[in-house]
Amino acid sequence: MSRRCELTAKGPQVGHKVSHSNIKTKRRFLPNLCNVTFMSDALGRNVRLRVSSNAIKSVDHNGGLDAFLLKAKADVLSPRALDLKRAIEKKAGKPELVKQAS
Repeated sequence: MSRRCELTAKGPQVGHKVSHSNIKTKRRFLPNLCNVTFMSDALGRNVRLRVSSNAIKSVDHNGGLDAFLLKAKADVLSPRALDLKRAIEKKAGKPELVKQAS
């Protein structure tokens, strides 16, 4: 299982651990991932996703999972989240036509 948020694509970052004597050694900063169950109003069911705590706040701020996915760009979503986005657009009856630049 990858250490990447399914909604915001946040992943591990690299940096240095700096000792008292200023010796730098490589380390990884991992995202704060949580297994969360969201309620989708359009689909009428619960959806389990592995998302960062930042994404949980963003979903809440945007008014729920459906509104967040409709606003989200397709290139940052995981394949599962992209399938959810397509299903929500189909249920809403307003599929957004997104033309991808070549």
